[in-house]
Amino acid sequence: MDIIFKDLIKLWGKPVNQEKIDIDFPVGFISTDTRTLEKGDFFIPLVGNRFDGHDYLDMAFEMGIQAAIISEKFHGSVPAGLPYWVVPDTLYAYQQIALLHRRNLNLPVVAITGSVGKTTTRELTRALMTSLGEIVSSKENENNDVGVSKTLLRGSAKDSAYVLEMGMRGLGQIERLSRVAEPDIAVITNVGQAHIGILGSRENIAKAKTEITSYLRSDGVVIIPFGDYLLEKALKEKWSGRVIRVAIENFSLDWLGCNNDYFDDTEPDYIARVDMQNNFIFFRESKFKLPLEGRHNAMNFLMALTVATELGLSLKNLDQLKINMPMGRNRFVDCGQYLVLDETYNASPESVIASLELLVSKPGRHFAVLGTMLELGSESISLHQKVFQRAVELGLIGIVFVSYGEEAKIIKKIIKELPNHDLVRTPKDAATALLPWLLPGDNILIKGSRKLELEKILPYLQQ
Repeated sequence: MDIIFKDLIKLWGKPVNQEKIDIDFPVGFISTDTRTLEKGDFFIPLVGNRFDGHDYLDMAFEMGIQAAIISEKFHGSVPAGLPYWVVPDTLYAYQQIALLHRRNLNLPVVAITGSVGKTTTRELTRALMTSLGEIVSSKENENNDVGVSKTLLRGSAKDSAYVLEMGMRGLGQIERLSRVAEPDIAVITNVGQAHIGILGSRENIAKAKTEITSYLRSDGVVIIPFGDYLLEKALKEKWSGRVIRVAIENFSLDWLGCNNDYFDDTEPDYIARVDMQNNFIFFRESKFKLPLEGRHNAMNFLMALTVATELGLSLKNLDQLKINMPMGRNRFVDCGQYLVLDETYNASPESVIASLELLVSKPGRHFAVLGTMLELGSESISLHQKVFQRAVELGLIGIVFVSYGEEAKIIKKIIKELPNHDLVRTPKDAATALLPWLLPGDNILIKGSRKLELEKILPYLQQ
């Protein structure tokens, strides 16, 4: 850590028990979790709906923490002899330190958001940027108020750049993440209908995603897909700097719910061509092997290629890219007699449709185990209908749907259009319903919202 105690004094004044510390001494590893706390760490207790890190302050002190930050709302006792600051909000203080560290290192920061494809684009971008050196990238779910700060604080002088994923569950959240990260390049993969139940409309989703430009550096650039009127409209209200628009030839954004009502004064800056049969993309007079299958992943790769181009990176020898996709994302699993597309991490209408289209590109018969898509609000019925209609159009043989509660009543009516269909409550029940339908050589998609834990089906298929 390149931050010293003097830097924190500039932020919050003198700490209590200042005589116990050397103001020129480096701040230790900053931790918010006593489960990973080590002697000499700097402790910041966070407060959530179901927890309060201040409850573990005595434990942290006994473990040998260097100093701490305490919320002004905490009315308990602080261990004697512990240097500490009192602040209005410990989470905001954590983010202030992360921003200070980001500024001290002054590494290029690429920030990525979007309704679908954030993680995939993040991993593709990270892989393309490794020619710069060590890249600090978001891990797992480090795309929120705590996670983005945690990623920034992992950076060091030996690193070359950051690649940050930014998620959201409401207006204002991505603006906070942008403030912490101060990106040099912002990527908005798309504006779909995930979280529409929370935000109410695609217009509001577009506004939320364009918040990534709130603290984008003035000489920075935002990369977006060409052809989304709502995204263009929202972006125009937030950002007056450079915009790079990318498109794939003959690839419509209809699957995202876009109306293709383009702005008259915009044209794509880069148009790529994709050979889906042989898995190639043609970009700026060069031909590249697609590292992941599916037209939606070709679009994600085009975004990553555009980032690399903007950074002036060489695009040679890309056939050996190492893509570290998290579990439950774009993963084909050979189960002996069956091929399973494991997309169990989460689900939205756009991602389910994209996964169905990837599934049917495989020779043989096609089945799906799908789970309820959550947080769709009043649009839930129509969006579930849209997904099932696409499954029928693609010629799926059967679907098992895992659902319970009010959504189950809706889905029971919709799935009757398919030759084989069933509605169940648990992953185990889904496997029991699906297995009698299958023959050797069949292909199965498993995809649903995280809450349903559909990955539990895989062991039954692997048997």
